[in-house]
Amino acid sequence: MKVVNTNIPDVKVIEPKVFGDERGFFMETFRQDWFKKNVADVEFVQDNHSKSKQGILRGLHYQLKHTQGKLVRVTHGEVFDVAVDMRKSSPTFGKTCSILLSAENKKQLWVPAGFAHGFYVTSDYAEFCYRCTDYYHPESEVSIRYDDPNLGLEWPFSNTEKPGLSAKDENGLDFNSAPYFD
Repeated sequence: MKVVNTNIPDVKVIEPKVFGDERGFFMETFRQDWFKKNVADVEFVQDNHSKSKQGILRGLHYQLKHTQGKLVRVTHGEVFDVAVDMRKSSPTFGKTCSILLSAENKKQLWVPAGFAHGFYVTSDYAEFCYRCTDYYHPESEVSIRYDDPNLGLEWPFSNTEKPGLSAKDENGLDFNSAPYFD
């Protein structure tokens, strides 16, 4: 596996080595000793898998308690994936990092604890997998508005319609009024 730096030093792209032939392919998607040595010294406790249709936007989410680092990848389709630094003491506080993740490019994104995270489905549908460093804790979850102008995100919306959002994301906070990490 290869680690690629992003515009935010703590957020990393991981590109696996893919071995393929006419039968298909094989790739290693995670190995704890390699990850700890090359990316982050963390333990993962929960794996999640979601399926969403084109035009769905999930996020931008983070938890104030049971803060989660996430290793994310797409097993079918394509998403535009976003991380936002919510760590007030960080030199990259409020900065965003975005990347296209797909089943085809097989890239993964490491989003450390202290970041809001979300994705928008650009293909007909996408299956999205994420490995988390802490358990889901809905009582401490925060949602930031995907369209907050302070973030300057340029989502690759497929048409002029508003993306499909959950009620939680419809009522997301503006970045400047959202709680952050010290």
